[in-house]
Amino acid sequence: MTDFTDSAGLEIRELRVTFDGFTAVDGVDLDVRPGDLRFLIGPNGAGKTTLVDAVTGLVRATGSVRFAGADLLGRSVHRIARSGIGRTFQTAAVFEELTVLQNLDIAAGAGRGALTMLRRRRGVPESVARALETVGLTGLADSPAGTLAHGQKQWLEIGMLLVQDVRLLLLDEPVAGMSQDERQATGELLQRISGERTVVVIEHDMDFMRSFARSVSVLHAGRVLSEGTVAEVQADPRVQEVYLGHTRTEDTSAAVPGPTAVQEA
Repeated sequence: MTDFTDSAGLEIRELRVTFDGFTAVDGVDLDVRPGDLRFLIGPNGAGKTTLVDAVTGLVRATGSVRFAGADLLGRSVHRIARSGIGRTFQTAAVFEELTVLQNLDIAAGAGRGALTMLRRRRGVPESVARALETVGLTGLADSPAGTLAHGQKQWLEIGMLLVQDVRLLLLDEPVAGMSQDERQATGELLQRISGERTVVVIEHDMDFMRSFARSVSVLHAGRVLSEGTVAEVQADPRVQEVYLGHTRTEDTSAAVPGPTAVQEA
């Protein structure tokens, strides 16, 4: 694994993404420190997912995006991934007909052929065993991924990033559709992996954000509206205005709404 102390954070400057004259991301500056567990929140059309699309090369953008000292804009999706950046989407992308272990083998690039991939291993590579333990799926290593619960599939996908030694994880609504127990376990998982990696989470579940975010960036109309700790963001009158339609001067604990108040990015 890459020495985490040598890893830089994510640095975004003047990022802009325009679609047919509509500016979806409008001059965003964003700094995410190594080891941070940063949540991106915001109402519909705020630009959260588009920002992550730009970082990972899925949409064209102008400005500057740097990770670990390397410029990302203009690179292909595959080159950005090889820079140590991994992403998940709302629907887990796993090979459901293969076992949990085989999914991790493929992600790790073990170089095994299709036939040998389907045979039972005599041993498990250290990186795969470590990922299994981290995501809590060791006991299900030989189970088909298609039989996993919804939350477990999300954990497997995160494990598939871990075996690739990803240093920056960009997660799009990782707890959508999960039970309360699964959300709690996922939050604890993100806390564990952010000890050695940087994690950015697009999230609409505000209770989940309050429980696990180390820092928060609020996007609105393609711009960063507010940043800070959960308490600082909730107390910001601008955030209260955007979410509630008016400024609240009392009971700032309710300033950022619950999960049903915000829908899609």
